[in-house]
Amino acid sequence: MKKLSLLSICLVLMAVLSNCSKDNTGPIDTIYPEINTATNDAFPKQCSIVKRGEKFTFKALLSDNVQLGSLNLDIHHNFDHHTHSTELEECSLAPVKQPAKPFLLIKNIPIPTGLKSYQVSTEIEVPANIDPGDYHFMIRLTDKEGWQTIKGLSIKIE
Repeated sequence: MKKLSLLSICLVLMAVLSNCSKDNTGPIDTIYPEINTATNDAFPKQCSIVKRGEKFTFKALLSDNVQLGSLNLDIHHNFDHHTHSTELEECSLAPVKQPAKPFLLIKNIPIPTGLKSYQVSTEIEVPANIDPGDYHFMIRLTDKEGWQTIKGLSIKIE
């Protein structure tokens, strides 16, 4: 009886382990994706100015060593002078103020599947009735593996 029980356990264990397989046979991707806003037509750049009631086009070159995943934009006020800038250049800031009607935009931008490089170009409308002042333009790029790069730009809305 003990032999039969031990044999049953061994057979079940072998069946379970034989069904385990590794889908990824290549090297593991450990490299962060890149956001390039240094190209001539990239916008916005650090300290850029955009106008209320107008549209502007966000442009950047995105790349990854294996495959791009998702892109998210976040524009929010910086009236309290908090920071998450990733840029060395500092922008002049208006005095600290309380927001009355600040602009807030959170937008996911689709990236076509299977790409290692993508020139993003998307139009953003800035409402006319929002508070002017200092804002952050946050770009979050995630590759297919889940690695994320964040670029934080300081901009002004006039």
